[in-house]
Amino acid sequence: MKINRRKFVAVGLAGAASLCVGRYTSRGMADEPPVQPLDEDGYKLWLRYAPPGDAAKSHARFVRQIRVDGTSATCAAIRDELRLATATLLGTAIPLNDAAPAAGTVVVGTPETSPLVRNLNWSADLRAIGNEGFIVRSARVGRQPMTVVAANTDLGAFYGAFHFLRLMQTGRPIDKLEITERPALQLRLMNDWDNLDGTIERGYAGRSLWQWNELPDKLSPRYVDYARACASIGINGAVINNVNANPQILAPDYLRKVAALANVWRPYGVRMYLSANFASPVLLGGLSTADPLDKTVADWWKAKADEIYQLIPDFGGFLVKANSEGQPGPKTYARTHADGANLLADALAPHNGNVIWRAFVYDQDIDPDRVKRAYLEFTRLDGRFRPNVAVQVKNGPLDFQPREPFHPLFGGLKQTSVIAEIQATQEYLGQAKHLVYLGTMWTEFLDSDTHAMGGGSTVSNVLAGQVYPSRLTGLVSVTNPGLDTNWCGHHFSQSNWFAFGRLAWNPFLSAGTIAEEWTRMTFTNHDETVAVIREMMMGSRETFVNYTMPLGLHHMIGGDHYAPQPWNNQAPEADWTATYYNQASVEGIGFDRTKNGDRAVEQYFPPVCDMFDDIATCPEKLLLWFHRCAWDYRTKSGKILWDALCAKYYVGAAQAAALQRTWQSLAGKIDSRRHQEVADRLAIQVADSAKWRDQILAYFGTFSKRPVPAMS
Repeated sequence: MKINRRKFVAVGLAGAASLCVGRYTSRGMADEPPVQPLDEDGYKLWLRYAPPGDAAKSHARFVRQIRVDGTSATCAAIRDELRLATATLLGTAIPLNDAAPAAGTVVVGTPETSPLVRNLNWSADLRAIGNEGFIVRSARVGRQPMTVVAANTDLGAFYGAFHFLRLMQTGRPIDKLEITERPALQLRLMNDWDNLDGTIERGYAGRSLWQWNELPDKLSPRYVDYARACASIGINGAVINNVNANPQILAPDYLRKVAALANVWRPYGVRMYLSANFASPVLLGGLSTADPLDKTVADWWKAKADEIYQLIPDFGGFLVKANSEGQPGPKTYARTHADGANLLADALAPHNGNVIWRAFVYDQDIDPDRVKRAYLEFTRLDGRFRPNVAVQVKNGPLDFQPREPFHPLFGGLKQTSVIAEIQATQEYLGQAKHLVYLGTMWTEFLDSDTHAMGGGSTVSNVLAGQVYPSRLTGLVSVTNPGLDTNWCGHHFSQSNWFAFGRLAWNPFLSAGTIAEEWTRMTFTNHDETVAVIREMMMGSRETFVNYTMPLGLHHMIGGDHYAPQPWNNQAPEADWTATYYNQASVEGIGFDRTKNGDRAVEQYFPPVCDMFDDIATCPEKLLLWFHRCAWDYRTKSGKILWDALCAKYYVGAAQAAALQRTWQSLAGKIDSRRHQEVADRLAIQVADSAKWRDQILAYFGTFSKRPVPAMS
């Protein structure tokens, strides 16, 4: 079965197709950047709305008035956003106009709210874009040229307005627009791992955004700015508490606090979700059991769902981590994951809520190899989940490593809705200290061909429901912004929040396009500077892999998931140690997952299985993930494995130093505050890369019994 990778792009991007592939080319941009940009603190993220050089002059001819038809809170938010954005983008306040539109008016509306949109005869196009899609077109009403942003709902119109503003921010021409878009995926969710005590698990940017001691009476302005940032890139929901859930989040006093947040976000289309502790009927409700087949337990969850929807009518549903890393779940009662998910699904179904059940499970009794366990658990339950259940699967079969093969559950589940979980917070990728743009990592994952229904069955197409029918589709990210002024700790970590949103809307976008968009919106529209930053970003993930875990090595860390500890063999579970995975000895290194090893390759469809199984065809970037090799194994470069491994570590450290030098060359082209703050983090990264190189090679050298070869 051949799947068209560009199917969703082809829905109608037409004149905007250049936004999806390749690089931007600015029109009429100034040849030189400003002498010295004013200092910024990063709080505005990619919504700075800085004037895009000389392109602003061209834009001003087509944006003279703003008319937003509609009286909803979302329409009010659209007006506020357009007024704020255009005033700074164009350097002058643009009037709002409710009268007959004149030349240069930007009209935003739906057929229901706008007579102008209703009379344009775009009904067929509007039917094709659903409730969240939009049309942005240059049109003539009478003899008056104007720009029309049309949608079926106010939220779709908001997404269209943000798209139009993104064109302006990045210096794109807006005189001949013919854009039609709809999201490829339904659920585009933030997973915030915030705790009720104000801490954030795997958060590297300060304490939690949610001020529980002040809610529901006092509402921080950051709540609106969080929702604006999410809406600007099409994110339509957020799970606000840790998957290691405190049951108190479902207590009446906390639900009132949650409802206050939901009310703030509603105009921006960000629906509220909660992580639920499976043992809540016991820990919160006082029952003697949480057995999913017990009627009193089912009644408790139904009553709790009714209570939540009384407070939050558009509540999205529950995210559940069960029977994983000490969390309670249905297996505690000898029930299955399907039994547990269906219990909650039945409680939410009358309210159109969904259950998102994490597949991050790895009970040791399932299989000796941790990476095989989730596949074995969930494929035997395929087809047994309720229609309003989606299984949330991490991009790889281990745990957000710098590089993993795609999880075999993508394509492996044929009768179950599957959504993907990625991690923007860089838990294993330098946290908020290393510059690592993850757009390249995620597009590598999304472009992977599962061969579930023949060539072209990419992960993107699986997620979009184009390989197997799927009631629920989605992509979610563990993102974890905090109270740090710049939200993410590292200014470049903001790019991963942005990239997640753009890929959740359209998983067929290129990482380079997204990097360039973000750079232009966040730092500058000066072409030469943009090109330099884009190149830094595009190579940064491979740089990190090179100096930490190249050639398929994985999990070579200790408890903080940051520092190199390949010797780590002490942990509560053997599969939390580094030695479990690298298996270094005098004979060699690597984990044998071939047909002659533990047969993990057999969880993939035959063409992929065969490729990974054969050492001659296995991509060398995954060599030691699937194969155990002798130190003198001859790699494709002609080097023996030890020499090739040493070369990767030295190249990676050199690349980190090059990132530092390149960034320093941009002094004076980026505002001094942000330039210095990034430079400070790069200094840490350079020192860390050398530490990784030296400590890893010293440890493995005790087994290889070979010296580090001279590096040119």
